[in-house]
Amino acid sequence: MLTIANTQDLFPILKTKLTRQPRCILALSGAPGCGKSTLADQLLAHCQEAGLIAAILPMDGYHLDNALLVARGLRANKGAPETFDLRGYAAMLYRLRHFNNIEALVPVFDRAADLSRNAARTIGPEVQVVITEGNYLRLDEPGWRDLGALFDITLQIDAPMDVLQARLVARWRSYGLDDAAALERAMRNDIPNAQRVEAHKLASDYCLLNDAPSL
Repeated sequence: MLTIANTQDLFPILKTKLTRQPRCILALSGAPGCGKSTLADQLLAHCQEAGLIAAILPMDGYHLDNALLVARGLRANKGAPETFDLRGYAAMLYRLRHFNNIEALVPVFDRAADLSRNAARTIGPEVQVVITEGNYLRLDEPGWRDLGALFDITLQIDAPMDVLQARLVARWRSYGLDDAAALERAMRNDIPNAQRVEAHKLASDYCLLNDAPSL
């Protein structure tokens, strides 16, 4: 695994791969709060500046609906690996990798509404770079570990646990929770999930340290 200083370091690798294939799938993985969504948006902008057509496929779009989580007794664990439609996510990755001549309609998670919106984003046949991001893309657990065969480049984003906690508490405060409730929410689910990612992660092609106090 090679350490890079910023996401722009990936562009020579991306361009080389695109000389041999029409589309490249780039996977950004890391714990909750590590900055995946922010870096994915930056990569998207960099691709556009470089003349590459790119789109984002967020793993969060495959959250199970809250009603289904309640029925399965998993509502309190929302965000853990078992609360995602892993097979649906894997099927979309397979489609984007092997059937890149058709338009794909992909879901997007609405964090404010706490639900996934189906067919909320399009990835057309013109897209050369698919940037997919999520907590568990390199998780060494059944099903999740098989996703690696669908990625062309993998990037692990790391941040110290205390930085993750501060960011996560700030995130929940931004959704209207007070300090105590925000801390409780982060410690109940997000931090255990972050620890699970750290303890059971597969090696990635590249690693980036994102330890700024805030995103």
